[in-house]
Amino acid sequence: MSESRFSQILSGLYLILDPSVSPTTSLSDALRQAAQAGVRIVQYRNKTASMKEAYVEALPLRKLAAELGMLFITNDRCDLALAVEADGVHLGQGDLPLDLARKVMGPDRLIGISTHNPAQVRVASAGKPDYLGFGPIFKPGSKQDHDPVVGIEGLRAIRALTALPIFAIGGITVENVGEVMKAGANGVAVISAILKAQDIKQAVSDFLAQMPAPAS
Repeated sequence: MSESRFSQILSGLYLILDPSVSPTTSLSDALRQAAQAGVRIVQYRNKTASMKEAYVEALPLRKLAAELGMLFITNDRCDLALAVEADGVHLGQGDLPLDLARKVMGPDRLIGISTHNPAQVRVASAGKPDYLGFGPIFKPGSKQDHDPVVGIEGLRAIRALTALPIFAIGGITVENVGEVMKAGANGVAVISAILKAQDIKQAVSDFLAQMPAPAS
């Protein structure tokens, strides 16, 4: 989609909720604390759950996100996104092709796509999703089997290839988020640096202090 009702808020801090990365804090608590500190986009990701398990886990998170005025995205699965009435789905390179995902999701839900190199950025952009994920910028804290690290220069190089919003991902911390944003990202997707923080509200606040204020 070249334009969507979500376009104005496809920027800033994008929290990925993954139970494998949040052993001590419940996902609902993490979601609520993050929202109170200013996060407006959240993705539910559980790579090991069955569809039923994922549905049971995601549904209350989706309802809470709606109450808190946040966009709620599911990872990989269009069927789960529709089942919980999510705002959209985020697709990896091995997931349903964009054109088929759009048929499943309909015209009004968000679709984001993970990209890892210039060729993938070009192909994904041609299909007109709502946004791109790009990375890993640095070594991820939540994945062992990740794609090659692209670095700040990799991000800067692909910024010229697409007009779509780009969320940088992979090893992004409070210390490097400013540099990532200056390289052309519209926002950053963060997992470990927030979910593993002793104080999630403070961690979110620290991130946002280093980032341009998103469009209202």
